[in-house]
Amino acid sequence: MAIDKELLDILVSPKTKAPVTLTEDGEGLYCEQEKMVYPIRDDIPIMLVEEAIPFDEWQRGKRQAIKPGKV
Repeated sequence: MAIDKELLDILVSPKTKAPVTLTEDGEGLYCEQEKMVYPIRDDIPIMLVEEAIPFDEWQRGKRQAIKPGKV
């Protein structure tokens, strides 16, 4: 996934408004301040707080957020 640099320059965390960077695998946007990753699906950054995945879980291969009330 290649995100346009201009788009990457304006994208920020929806929770903290901190900048985000592309993950090494290109499948997410990492917020260092939050230690969370916002996934990219079908070339679209999913910038929703409820879709964010903790960075340590992302590194272990998790790519989907767990919805509240679901296990």
